[in-house]
Amino acid sequence: MAEGAMVMPVTEQASREGLAPEDVAAGVAETQKFLLDRKAVHRRHVPVRRDFVQLPPRAESRHGLLAQFVQGRDARGLKAYLFIIAITSSDRDGWSTTLNSSVWARAIGATDTAEPTSARAAVNKIFGRLQQRRLIDYGRVPGTHDIKVTLLREDGRGGEYTRPGRENRDPYLRISRELWDSRAIDELGLPGLAMLLVLSCERPDFELPPERTPDWYGWSADTTERGFKELARKGFIEVRKTFKSAPTSPKGYTHSNRYTLLPPYNHRGRSTLQSPG
Repeated sequence: MAEGAMVMPVTEQASREGLAPEDVAAGVAETQKFLLDRKAVHRRHVPVRRDFVQLPPRAESRHGLLAQFVQGRDARGLKAYLFIIAITSSDRDGWSTTLNSSVWARAIGATDTAEPTSARAAVNKIFGRLQQRRLIDYGRVPGTHDIKVTLLREDGRGGEYTRPGRENRDPYLRISRELWDSRAIDELGLPGLAMLLVLSCERPDFELPPERTPDWYGWSADTTERGFKELARKGFIEVRKTFKSAPTSPKGYTHSNRYTLLPPYNHRGRSTLQSPG
């Protein structure tokens, strides 16, 4: 059976009870879990190069491609891209995944708000944006309804993908698979997801003055504050306030916030060369 012709199992109980197809059809969560189990070989973390979030200090601009998603309010595109990495970054055979277009629609959540035909059209729009950003290549397999998606490097320069880790010295962050298993990714808005990726690049007790984010990451201080508040409200982070004397301030002191991700949303380790997964 071709890779794109994925058939989800139908239980004998469902068959005996005479349930209609729509009663047993796989939804977004079941499809994502199936693909993660099959393609990710049960890895608990997904590696993403830090360049996607922020470029090195020597770069003319520090903004990674994440800024384009935030500026463009493209939450659907960002979530689709992270899922593509999750199911493809362990496959060394061309770093590609091929699925039927309808399966892709479920896998990236396009069926939640659209009928099947519209959902398949949404897949092409989302993949088109990712290809324009040179994060993937994609195309229809001739003579089929399958779409093949191939990862490119996360810096948006169009280079061939390699998995970060022991084979190279590229810094990377790790995304917990629990983000999909718990369906937390469905609940996160774009500001929260962006700040989760930022914090995943940093050590615990990280201080980030919101006014620095336009220069460091490429989006507004307001977006940063909304993202931190969302993460705190939903239990992703712990916030610690620190105070220092400030004789010229109205209250005589100033304060800052320090942020620590809570398990299982790990901060980066001591070495960027740790084996992801």
